[in-house]
Amino acid sequence: MSGLRMSIPGSLARARRVAEAAGTRRPFGYPSVACAAVVACLVLSGCGEHRPGESPARDLAAAEAEILKDDFGHRDRVRDAEYIAATEVPNHLDNSDSPIRRVLLGWSGRTVGGEQATIDVQFVVTLTDQQASSYGDHNNSAGQVKRCYRYFLELYRYTTYDEIECPSTATAPVPTASPFPDMPDDGRERLTAALRTATPDTLASRVRAAFPEKHVTVDTVTHQGALVAAVGVPAERDCIVLVRTPGGAIESPAYDRIWLEPGEMGCRTGLYVSPPR
Repeated sequence: MSGLRMSIPGSLARARRVAEAAGTRRPFGYPSVACAAVVACLVLSGCGEHRPGESPARDLAAAEAEILKDDFGHRDRVRDAEYIAATEVPNHLDNSDSPIRRVLLGWSGRTVGGEQATIDVQFVVTLTDQQASSYGDHNNSAGQVKRCYRYFLELYRYTTYDEIECPSTATAPVPTASPFPDMPDDGRERLTAALRTATPDTLASRVRAAFPEKHVTVDTVTHQGALVAAVGVPAERDCIVLVRTPGGAIESPAYDRIWLEPGEMGCRTGLYVSPPR
């Protein structure tokens, strides 16, 4: 595994940068760019480790595993592994021209605090003689390879992975992307209505009554005759700040969203009253 990592990433990264420069970075459901990057790595750079007469399928599987690791990237949201598996690991690369297929094997844990989420994925690569011979050496042979990897995801860390032994049979489970707590779709309308009828004495209670959801934070203050309210979901960096001016107008002050990141001010009325400098 270590030798493979050293031989592939540099050339693969170059191939992906070329694809991105052409405006063809692969979204979910469009794996052709990933395959093109792998092909460029194997054909143009000779980065494969197979010998003449062998199938390059092993290298293709390893390169696709590396791509998925990069796609997982740096984790900055609290999510359970099942949600990540459902939204970021399509079971199949839906492209009739692709020799690569992904099979989701399982998941556990979540990315919160010091906890770790793990996701196991099998990569199945099937090459015909014609496909195999196109990868840098006409003596390469057809073949099918199955390689399995476990991905480790932690909050505020980059994803890592290790190759694991593949199970004798792989039954792909179907993960469910359960909704996670976020701001109500009508949050701005709720807050506007609460501010219109509030007084300095009832401001806090009116805004909280408009947002009974426990995961929504509420912060209010009266500042120079204006009623100020900030409501949000800190884990998602969601925040709405509205101000009712002394004249009765409802305003939405601008602020730098970097202040919503962990360790910063967060979703507070200070975003308007005393913004960081």
